[in-house]
Amino acid sequence: MKKRSLIISTLAGIALVAILFVKCNGGGEYKFNTAEASEQTVEATITATGYIQPVDQVEVGTQVSGVIEKIYVDYNSQVKKGQLLAEIDKSTLNERLVQAKASLESSESELRYAEQNYNRVKELYDVKAATQVSFEEAENRITQAKTSLANAKANLHQAQVNLSYAEIYSPIDGVVLDRSVDEGQTVAASFNTPTLFTIANDLKKMQVEADVDEADIGQVKVGQKVSFTVDAYPDDVFEGLVNQIRLQPTVTSNVVTYTVIIEAPNPDEKLFPGMTASVTITTRLESGLSVPAEALNFTPTKEMFASLHQKVGKAEAEKTVIRKAVWMRTANGIEKREVETGFSDGINTIIIGGLSAGDKVVISATKGEKKPDGAGSANPLMPGPPPR
Repeated sequence: MKKRSLIISTLAGIALVAILFVKCNGGGEYKFNTAEASEQTVEATITATGYIQPVDQVEVGTQVSGVIEKIYVDYNSQVKKGQLLAEIDKSTLNERLVQAKASLESSESELRYAEQNYNRVKELYDVKAATQVSFEEAENRITQAKTSLANAKANLHQAQVNLSYAEIYSPIDGVVLDRSVDEGQTVAASFNTPTLFTIANDLKKMQVEADVDEADIGQVKVGQKVSFTVDAYPDDVFEGLVNQIRLQPTVTSNVVTYTVIIEAPNPDEKLFPGMTASVTITTRLESGLSVPAEALNFTPTKEMFASLHQKVGKAEAEKTVIRKAVWMRTANGIEKREVETGFSDGINTIIIGGLSAGDKVVISATKGEKKPDGAGSANPLMPGPPPR
């Protein structure tokens, strides 16, 4: 019996301690964090990475082989359309031109001889002094001579064109971005046209070639606004517009991207070709009365109502809300307000109906610790300070 009484006394002591602890430390007050409904601009964006490139860029090559004899421009040189950029050694090309002229003279001589012979044979043939075979042979020789003359003229024209190709001219106005050859270097145009210079038309008109992920490309449309930054000017934000969406995909390590061309005006010429651009494309933009998206996800608990000494009604006690609603902070506590929502970017949501500008909506609640009355330790079982 003594043992049983001891157990009961121990349990009663533990219960008393628990009641005192909960009384002193439990049931803290709730603090409701609110935000005002206000006019805001809500936007949805996607991000990508791209590279700055000139809008018009031409690679200048050569159609003839030879040794680079003279170069008249260098990197960053400003050039005009038709300006002489370089010359290829013309010795071989001049010899071919001389040969073509000689061949033309020979063909002309052969044609004259064939015509004279034809005229003689024809006179004899008309008086029955020459055979049919002789007359046909004379006709055939004059036809062959005319064909040879035409070929000789074509060869001469080709030699003249090749000689003109020895002088490399700029096809556009612009600036030389790259020079791939030096004086004395041999270039061969047998299979591929070698590139001598790369010329950009106007560096004040640039574009960004951005790689957009296939999951985002459906949201991108021509004409959408774009902002981007480059590492060279981290504090500057450049503006542009989507100009083209290329349908040819790029697959790298099983990742599919599409190239989006973005107009990037460059009046100050801060942007250089090849710079890496961090691109943000605004896919949707709307303005209206907005609240934080957190407000639509907030649901109060019974403890929160108790903290406000507010009676929990049937509607407030429902945890499943069919229509979207927010909770408003009022003088009497918190009040539920059904709203009609519009576009949301995940941070802010546009409210189409149900709220007015300046209304305060609850976005979260935090619980503070309730301290016991009077100074001293929070634990009633701990001894107080010694008397003085």
